[in-house]
Amino acid sequence: MSAERYDVVIIGTGAGGGTMLHALAGSGARILIVERGEFVPQEDANWDPAAVWKDLRYRTTEHWFDENGTAFLPYTHYGVGGNSKFWGSVLYRLRREDFGMLRHADGVSPAWPIGYDTLAPYYDQAERLYHVHGQAGEDPTEAPRVPYPYPPVPHAARIAAIVEQLRALGLHPSALPLGLIRPGEAGGCQLCNTCNSFPCRIHAKSDADVICVRPALAQPNVTLWTGAFATRLVTARAGARVEAVEIERGGARHRIEAGLVVVSCGAVNSAALLLRSADPAHPQGLANSSGLVGRRYMAHLATMMQGFHPFRKNDTVFQKTVAINDFYLTSRFGYPLGQIQSQGRTHGVMAQTVVPVVPLWAYEAWVARGVDWLAMSEDLPMDENRVVVDAAGQIRLHYRPNNLKAHARLVKETRRILKRLGFWLVMTHSHKNRNTTHQCGTLCFGVDPTASVLDPFCRTHDVENLFVVDASFFPSSAAVNPALTIIAQALRVAEHIRNTDLKH
Repeated sequence: MSAERYDVVIIGTGAGGGTMLHALAGSGARILIVERGEFVPQEDANWDPAAVWKDLRYRTTEHWFDENGTAFLPYTHYGVGGNSKFWGSVLYRLRREDFGMLRHADGVSPAWPIGYDTLAPYYDQAERLYHVHGQAGEDPTEAPRVPYPYPPVPHAARIAAIVEQLRALGLHPSALPLGLIRPGEAGGCQLCNTCNSFPCRIHAKSDADVICVRPALAQPNVTLWTGAFATRLVTARAGARVEAVEIERGGARHRIEAGLVVVSCGAVNSAALLLRSADPAHPQGLANSSGLVGRRYMAHLATMMQGFHPFRKNDTVFQKTVAINDFYLTSRFGYPLGQIQSQGRTHGVMAQTVVPVVPLWAYEAWVARGVDWLAMSEDLPMDENRVVVDAAGQIRLHYRPNNLKAHARLVKETRRILKRLGFWLVMTHSHKNRNTTHQCGTLCFGVDPTASVLDPFCRTHDVENLFVVDASFFPSSAAVNPALTIIAQALRVAEHIRNTDLKH
């Protein structure tokens, strides 16, 4: 087994790891960033719905197992930039109220160990770094803030008309905050109809690869390993520090010694890595004295919805520009329901992949007359929802969605709104208990080592030189996309590391 040493090893290149690399690259520390996949190639297939959705060209071929032992293919991508290569670029701040305790229909969303004001300056930095376009003052749930660094992406004509209809209904539609590079400009984002779930062929989407990893590789102190799978973390004899990362790459095993380790593999894989790293000092898994490693897995309750009208052809190309947050903090039922967002265009092959019972031409005719939406509610943490690594090293995801009553009512409210907008039919689809998008919560942070895995700076309570920076740290899922909060916390944690562990 070969051995090398770095000051910092970062495992994962997505929103957490990629942003950490960006923020630490200028420190002068010798950094190795590890990615189990390769660079996503720039090719015509990037924008081919059949390649992406039918052939699953970029998805992992790895199978996970549910609590019944049934294998399934998770919605996960291994490659430089991680899942950020395939996100829809919606970069929301959590609402101020999300940081406190909130009562929901089916339980309580717990408070965070930090407040909105702690993260606000890092949200500002994150929005500048990831080119976030938006409009302050439109969204009634948004905290007072500085203006967005870039103006909102304009609504297409059909969406602009819907926005006016929504206002006439007494709702408060607002611009979706989108991370796009020079949208509508020459050489920038073309505002195409293949954004969310597709990699950008022209690198005009604000993903972690384009924004953070590639620029950082220009620094002489930064090394990237692709095709490199971190199998376990090895602690020193007393178990108080990680002394090395074991990595499989190119058929060889490597032992990489590290002064500091940052794990950013995603909520499922980060928990799995710590569980695989059990040793005599940590028999239940690394940093698991609380027994919470892998527990409290959350994924948003998300239902894709499409409003259909047989006589209204939808000629919109870029459709994903508006949100409705009127039901986010409260509702006529007395509790929060969640958020409604317009979505990128559904292609016929995408619909056929979900329900393969109709010829493709029929689906193409259908989706050409539809407008796509997402209803998204908060998933509440439960200890029973957890990531487990079995004796064979396989990931098992024990998950049952929570807060179902609120989500059912949000879907009903969305259906009611779409009908009032004149749509004849409303179609729905949900991933239910195999949802691996917006995964979070498996290594929650807090001030009490008996009730959390990480401290407020995402350092593990049990292992002094080990940090975890991805959505694992979320104590609650809120009901907006988690990416900007991951990015903001990564900038905050990196600043802390530079002022402490890397200070010379």
